[in-house]
Amino acid sequence: MKHSRTFPRTLVAAAAVLVASAGLLAVHPPASRAQSASFDADDLFVSPKGSADAPGTESSPTTLASAITRITPGGTIYVRGGAYNLSQTVTIAPGNNGTSSARKELVAYPGETPVLNFSAMSEDSANRGLALNGSFWHVSGITVERAGDNGIFVGGSNNVIERTVTRFNRDTGLQISRIASSTPQSQWPSNNLVVSSESHDNADSDGEDADGFAAKLTVGSGNVFRYDVSHNNIDDGWDLYTKKDTGPIGPVTIEDSLAYGNGTLSDGTQNSNGDRNGYKLGGSDIAVDHVIRRSIAYHNGKHGFTYNSNPGHMSVSGNVGIDNGQRNFSFDGGTSVFRDNASCRAGSSGTKDRIIGDADGSNQFWSGTNGSRCSSYAGALKWSFAADGSLRVSFGGQAPGHS
Repeated sequence: MKHSRTFPRTLVAAAAVLVASAGLLAVHPPASRAQSASFDADDLFVSPKGSADAPGTESSPTTLASAITRITPGGTIYVRGGAYNLSQTVTIAPGNNGTSSARKELVAYPGETPVLNFSAMSEDSANRGLALNGSFWHVSGITVERAGDNGIFVGGSNNVIERTVTRFNRDTGLQISRIASSTPQSQWPSNNLVVSSESHDNADSDGEDADGFAAKLTVGSGNVFRYDVSHNNIDDGWDLYTKKDTGPIGPVTIEDSLAYGNGTLSDGTQNSNGDRNGYKLGGSDIAVDHVIRRSIAYHNGKHGFTYNSNPGHMSVSGNVGIDNGQRNFSFDGGTSVFRDNASCRAGSSGTKDRIIGDADGSNQFWSGTNGSRCSSYAGALKWSFAADGSLRVSFGGQAPGHS
């Protein structure tokens, strides 16, 4: 029987299905009125043809930039569908905050898909698409494409980014990092949740920087990626890189997510400068105790899961690596704890996994032959998001979410 892997929002105990519990972490996406189409008087509406001085009603919409400066805590900006052709970064400035009990919401109008298109930008580190530098925002249902740098940049804290798509940007699709070099470490972005989002076909001209998702260099603690899919980016699927100049970052959690085909764009383009890993979990021999669990690395160009010179005490559990270009699991140092992981290959050729740390018999790492679990991961990969945002993955021709 082929395998279906479903990642729902509640814990389900089943031998053939590996699932996640949303109760494991304190950060959850808020309920959005966008799904109920119930509008309040203080909500604002924007459209591709909106006017900056318009009141922002449903019949007289304003612009995105104008609405961002006008919305009050607890209010919602509804973004009508269609293409927004933009040439400058859309910035949610520091201090433009919601509260823990009244977030500011930036969401797609129910049933519509807004696309922020920045193709007019040149490739430049200053040319981001949407810069979320405020805190306590909820961004949902928006596609950001073709920015000159990151599609979505998150420099604020306590935000939820949900059901977004970042594609064809000229650096990492969605990146969490400090706002500026002058930002003190106490203000590095923390406690952000990226959930049920997709990032693909991001590529810089040098071919070595554009990942799908990144929380790297300068991030605080509590940042979480859940139910996310990163595929066909020119560099890595996820990048948690650290460097000596800025030191360790806060521990990041990646759970119930999927990385596949990274290192090769959807049109077949590759670049030898790219690292091409599924999940790159460190850098520069700096110890950070990240958590990665119940996630899949499939057919990435180099390693599936790599410590990348992170000698920390990471928790690596319930993951599956399948037919990655070199090792499915590559951990050459550190004291990480490995439980219930599986490593699989379609044939007898490939590079054996390298595991240094605390690994017990619950793992099935690849040393030349497949373990018993690998029969469940044969065949074509399929994935989809369920109505509740959970990620469903299947192998062998079945529809995602069915055993």
